Amino acid sequence: MTNVFGLSHQQQSHHPRHEQVVFCADDRSGLYAIIALFSTALGPGLGGTRFYPYANEQDALTDVLNLSRAMAYKNALAGLDHGGGKAVIIGDPATDKSEALLRAYGRFVQSLGGRYYTACDVGTYSEDMDIVARECSYVTGRTEAHGGAGDSSILTAFGVYQGMRAAAEHAYGSPSLHGRRVGIEGVGKVGHRLVELLTDDGAEVVVCDVDEEAVDRVRQLRPQIEVVADSVALTGGDIDIYAPCALGGALDDASVARLRARIVCGGANNQLAHPGVEKQLADRGILYAPDYVVNSGGVIQVADEAEHLETGGFDMARARSRAAKIFHTTLRIFEMAAEEGVPPAVAADRLAERRMSEVGRLRAIWLGR
Repeated sequence: MTNVFGLSHQQQSHHPRHEQVVFCADDRSGLYAIIALFSTALGPGLGGTRFYPYANEQDALTDVLNLSRAMAYKNALAGLDHGGGKAVIIGDPATDKSEALLRAYGRFVQSLGGRYYTACDVGTYSEDMDIVARECSYVTGRTEAHGGAGDSSILTAFGVYQGMRAAAEHAYGSPSLHGRRVGIEGVGKVGHRLVELLTDDGAEVVVCDVDEEAVDRVRQLRPQIEVVADSVALTGGDIDIYAPCALGGALDDASVARLRARIVCGGANNQLAHPGVEKQLADRGILYAPDYVVNSGGVIQVADEAEHLETGGFDMARARSRAAKIFHTTLRIFEMAAEEGVPPAVAADRLAERRMSEVGRLRAIWLGR
């Protein structure tokens, strides 16, 4: 038996309860989307729109539930007054994306009355957000020409870099990445920017990506990088740090078993394929920087745009300064994990849940009209 969200009771046990899940369909434009709000305890949900050719509705639903939950924890640890939300559009962005579809999607977001703010994600870009914004007031990550912050992958990569420096500090006693061998899986929006930051810092970088064109673009910019065939070769290779920057689920039983890196720190969301992987990493002495902590630079960037749109607009220096604090947040989580004898992923969850509970309860204090 399934509930209204299409999940069996057994499946629901793997997904904490969400506040709201909305299915959006517009046959004329071909839009079929799902918007999930995990929590609005800290404020309106904030999270990107993923446009992806899911095999079926169940896969899309599972992804949006996981992603929206991660956004709640990410926003909490980033110190933002936003809850966790996410949206997925089912389809191939290369062939299915259109003005009509994006505007129809914008009207559905608008219908939520500000409970959800959307932005870019896999398959969507700032130019798409400009179109969505023609029907919706709750859009961030727009182009600079339209008063927005532009590409949020800039600070996402910067935040991952700061998290990686913190991991190096904890593991090696120094935040320097000079001479460290870093394996990056996925050199798309975030991965290619991370390559630039790391090579500028003197790291040795090896990459892989299923998209050969993406690899070629990065190699033209940074010809000194090494390329391997696939993720198996990358994770089983001689690297100090593994940076998953493609889609989720990169850390499963098989990849953890062959991993030779001492640190895992990357930009992908939901890197742990299933509960228990965080313990496998800890048992093998591999330091895992929780993904939703280190990849929060992008949401910090778009949150700054949303917060200051009416009072002067986005300021990159201000947002970058806030994203730089990811270094200290990551270190704090490693220290907390060591003190409590738990994996960093567990420590991060506890810290995020504490903030959602302590700050979220303040809404019970009536402010009057």
